Amino acid sequence: MKFLCALCVLCGLVLPAVGLDREAFTFTHYDLNARIEPQQQRLGVRGKITLRNDSDLPQKTAVLQISSTLNWSAVRTDGNPVAFVTQQYTSDIDHTGALSEAVVVLPRPVSPKQSIDLEIAYEGVIPQDANRLTRIGVPADVAKHSDWDQIGRSFTALRGIGYVAWYPIATEAANLSEPSSVSEAVGRWKERERNSEMRVIFAHSNSEGIRPSLYCDARAQVLGSEEMGLAYSSQAECGFESLNSTVPFFLIADYQALDRAAVNICYLAQHKSNADDYAVAVDQVAPFLDRWFGDHRARPEMKAEVLELPDPHASPFASGNVLLTPLALNDTALLLSALRQLTRVTFPSPRSWIFDGLPLFAQSAYMDHEKGRAAAIAYMENHRSALLESEKNAGTRDQAAQHSLINSVDEFYVDAKAMSVWWMLRDIVGENALIAALHSYRSVNDTRADYMQKLIEAQAHRDLSWFFDDWVYRDRGLPDFRIASIYPRQLAAGGYMVTVTIDNLGAAAAEVPVTLKMAATEAGDKLLVPANSTASIRIQTPALPEEAVVNDGSVPETNVSNNTFRLSPETK
Repeated sequence: MKFLCALCVLCGLVLPAVGLDREAFTFTHYDLNARIEPQQQRLGVRGKITLRNDSDLPQKTAVLQISSTLNWSAVRTDGNPVAFVTQQYTSDIDHTGALSEAVVVLPRPVSPKQSIDLEIAYEGVIPQDANRLTRIGVPADVAKHSDWDQIGRSFTALRGIGYVAWYPIATEAANLSEPSSVSEAVGRWKERERNSEMRVIFAHSNSEGIRPSLYCDARAQVLGSEEMGLAYSSQAECGFESLNSTVPFFLIADYQALDRAAVNICYLAQHKSNADDYAVAVDQVAPFLDRWFGDHRARPEMKAEVLELPDPHASPFASGNVLLTPLALNDTALLLSALRQLTRVTFPSPRSWIFDGLPLFAQSAYMDHEKGRAAAIAYMENHRSALLESEKNAGTRDQAAQHSLINSVDEFYVDAKAMSVWWMLRDIVGENALIAALHSYRSVNDTRADYMQKLIEAQAHRDLSWFFDDWVYRDRGLPDFRIASIYPRQLAAGGYMVTVTIDNLGAAAAEVPVTLKMAATEAGDKLLVPANSTASIRIQTPALPEEAVVNDGSVPETNVSNNTFRLSPETK
């Protein structure tokens, strides 16, 4: 009778889907046993989770979500069954575009900051599924290279939050058709799970003569393995940490290993030469990265881990010090991949704008080193779409601090903006000063938001509060530069002194390059233009300029159509 009463109350909540606070609870602890059956593409999970009420109100219900191809079979507390109702919940947080959601009636209200333990069980199949991408118009052959997660006969790989909900989560709906919706939902989840713990014992078996191993981005320990003719059965335990900076994943494959001092490369047997090429790329970029960043690893024995994806066109994925990637890449792609991964390993930081931004900056700085500034700027512009999309409404945004580089939960926005911020800092203070500041950085000392600012200022001997206020601590949007006027004056000794006046129509200040182009040469300098203001610069030239350009692409801005001014005969 009590069960029926609870069920009636629950149905009243679920049907209108009103009153459910899906993000009220933080999952502070997972203790799971997962069984993978590759031949059936099947996953079965049993275990215990701990939920803490981080809302301001007592909670009578809890929401548990898993991938829509999985089914809830039991929820208990203190050994007793708990009433729950399941429903499909549309959300692109999972590769299927939907979640199997259990709305659980708790035996008692959970007060704010109090916790409850739940024993759970669910099972089902996880085939490859790119439905969330194809339904927004992505071609199927393109979508499958992005959402490649699956349990398969010869290869299994499942990424967690944001890809496949193979462990229980709880988020509000996210939609790929809405810019930043999924990345912001994932970011909120990661922030809540910052100090959470996850322990999973994996059991997997196969009867087809394949004996692969299990890999994960965590502390891993093989618990036992048994072979019976062509069949095998194996167990391994993974303890996942830092759930705010890593995405728990596991992978089952039959790999060969190439173990080097800086990197361990796990590759498919037929791709030994590709693994060798990646190792060469690591050796090639290592001196460049050592000069720029030094070695800040907390554990000297930690190295980069590379796991090969069998799809040669699959999108790479990085979590912690582990990279999942195809190895059949061209030389440039290999170098850029090695740069990004080694930077993540050697420069840990609790701040995403540093930890995720520096690897992208390292790629652009290396492009500058090898191919010149124009190639590096072109590379950065290819990564700015997420930033420009996010900043379209920055002028009307009320929460400038919440959406700032240090607080935003949108990882794509943070990556793109941080890359540009590091590049601009190099242009402002100079390469030597920035390198010295980065070498003096200590992750354990980064307890204040302005820690990195003070390190750079100490080396540059310059106040940078204007820059960090507009670009890091608050989201002021992007600048919009326009050449307002040009006044060339002929000098008695020869040549010209040209005064260029620049308008900044945006709400963020920036130090931007101004270039005067002549028939055979050019001259230029940098100018700090405050937000919503005008500034002028005088540049001496040997001849009368034909064209003036503000910004060479190094500073992201909302409108670049007004950056060039050609001098007419009347102007001359």
